[in-house]
Amino acid sequence: MELAERATLLQPSPTLAIDTKAKQMKAVGEDVCNFGAGEPDFDTPEHIKAAAIAALNDGFTKYTPSSGIPELRQAIADKLFADNNIEYKPTQIIVSTGAKQACMNAILATCQTGDEVIIPAPYWVSYPEMVRLSGAEPVFVQTKESNNWKMTAADFADAMTPRTKMVIINSPCNPTGAVYTREELEAIVEVADEEGIIILSDEMYEKLVYDDVKAVSIASLSKAAYDLTITINGFSKAYAMTGWRLGYLAAPENIAKAIDSIQSHMTSNPTSFGQKGGLAALQGDQQCIADMRDEFNVRRDYVYGRISTMPNVTVTKPDGAFYVLVNIERTSLTSTNFADRLLSKQKVAVVPGIAFGNDKTIRISYATSLDVIKKGLDRLEDFLRSV
Repeated sequence: MELAERATLLQPSPTLAIDTKAKQMKAVGEDVCNFGAGEPDFDTPEHIKAAAIAALNDGFTKYTPSSGIPELRQAIADKLFADNNIEYKPTQIIVSTGAKQACMNAILATCQTGDEVIIPAPYWVSYPEMVRLSGAEPVFVQTKESNNWKMTAADFADAMTPRTKMVIINSPCNPTGAVYTREELEAIVEVADEEGIIILSDEMYEKLVYDDVKAVSIASLSKAAYDLTITINGFSKAYAMTGWRLGYLAAPENIAKAIDSIQSHMTSNPTSFGQKGGLAALQGDQQCIADMRDEFNVRRDYVYGRISTMPNVTVTKPDGAFYVLVNIERTSLTSTNFADRLLSKQKVAVVPGIAFGNDKTIRISYATSLDVIKKGLDRLEDFLRSV
């Protein structure tokens, strides 16, 4: 039976594949240090779980509006105003089954065959595949370690063509941990505004920033930025709710309406009782975020401090998220060979940078315990001394 071309062109998620392989090795008793996971190793806070349990016990198990329950959409609008200085009406908010679906919906609603979407590399693995599913073509802009892996406005302008429909900005970034400054984003908005290019702003890691760094929402910068931007966010990273599959977007009214129509035919509403958990997350005590961020910060400092002294690699200190992107160019190995040899020889799982569009890097996640981090980095250092 012949498959649709769109299905044959897609590549499986390398990050999930690495994580699955590491877990399989651990399941048969191998002592694997897994740096592949892209999810917090903390449990969902108790008050969030309690809200979902209460909803189940109250029989809140039926269909809801496809774009989410009204009180959750209002709470998200309140959050965006208070935290991000962006004013949206609840009708501009779409709650989805994870931020991944929010991204896909946004691209489907705005991009089509013949369009181009500019994606800075290294990038989150799903962006190019989402663009291809829409029929559009991804255009990659290679960023530099010397610029903390960030695309400049000049890079953006150079990559533009008459077919450019969208640019994707992920700040804080997976896999680099880079956070764009207000000035850098303003310059990018200026370029986008000249040609009316849509900005998809993925802000999933906004709460996980360190030192004095602040994550700036692009839509807050100006009216032009607001009119061009689709803001993506969710509950997975800030509240350790990865398995809940609960995300959201905020967009200009016409785009939000189109996305609501798409979602109504693809999945309908996100899980009913999960939405009650999301409401509790936004309206409850936010100390849980601060506690998790503080622990991630300790791990980040340790990982960066260790790797920056290791042979044959270079590294830039990440300002956000929970990843370190390591430049392995001096080893002369491809990222896949590096990752395969590291896993087989030292039982350390990392994600090869080819998955993110840069074959001279690997990604290390510090969303695991400090004990595992110390053991894994000892093994990584031994490996690097042998290549």
